[in-house]
Amino acid sequence: MSIRGLFPIDKWDFKSESVLANLPLNDFDLLTANKTEQVYKKGEIIFRESSYPSGIFYITEGKVKKYKVDNDGREQIIYVANTGELIGYHAILAEDRFPDSAAALEKSRIAFIPREDFLATLHQSTILTNRLLKTLSHEFAVLANSLTLFAQKSVRERLALQLIVLREKYKVNFQVGMPVEINMGRSDLASLVGTARENVVRVLTEFKEEAILETQGRKIIVLDVKKLIAIANYK
Repeated sequence: MSIRGLFPIDKWDFKSESVLANLPLNDFDLLTANKTEQVYKKGEIIFRESSYPSGIFYITEGKVKKYKVDNDGREQIIYVANTGELIGYHAILAEDRFPDSAAALEKSRIAFIPREDFLATLHQSTILTNRLLKTLSHEFAVLANSLTLFAQKSVRERLALQLIVLREKYKVNFQVGMPVEINMGRSDLASLVGTARENVVRVLTEFKEEAILETQGRKIIVLDVKKLIAIANYK
C-alpha cells in the first residue's frame, strides 16, 4: 500500500534523485563528459570522512550508507541513499573535506563526476544550482527531524519509523498489496536506529509476534505498515 496521506515520508527522505532529472542536454553533457562508473561490493568504502573530495558520486544502481564513526569506533548511519541520488557534493560546495563517510550497503554501481565538471556545470546551469539549493534546504529539514527523533523517541518508535522509511527505499516494481523486502543487516539497522544490535533483534521479534513483519535471514518483510505508522507515533 502507499503511505501517502498516512505518513509524512518527505520529512524523512532526501530528494536529490530529482536533481539531474530532465536537466537541459547541454548542462547534462557538460556534467557527465568525463564521468566514470565503478561497481562497489557490499561494505566497500566510496569515500572517507575528512578526505578531500575530487568529485561527486551518482548512484546508478544500489544503495549507500552515509555514516560517521565516533572516538570509540562506533558507527552511526546518518542516511541511506538510494538509486538515482547524488552524494558527496556537500564538501565541494563548502570547499571543505567530506563531513562523513559513505559505503555500499549492497552491490552498487556508482558514477564518479570530477569536481571540475561539477563546478563548471554549476557555473553554467541556473537550473542545477537552484535544484541543489532546494535539495540542501530539504536535507537540513530531514536531519533536523532525525535529531528530534533520537532525542524524544524510544527504540521501538525509532525502529518503526526507520522501517517505514526503508520500506519506501526498497520498493521495486511495487504493486498495491505487495509486501516489501528490506535487505539490511541487523548491525546496520542498529546503527541507523542509534541503538545496540541486541535491542534491534529484540524489537524485531516483538514486531514478528504482532504480525507486523516477518524475517528471512537478513531480509525483513513488512506485512502491516499501518501498524508501524501507529507505533512510530509521529504527528
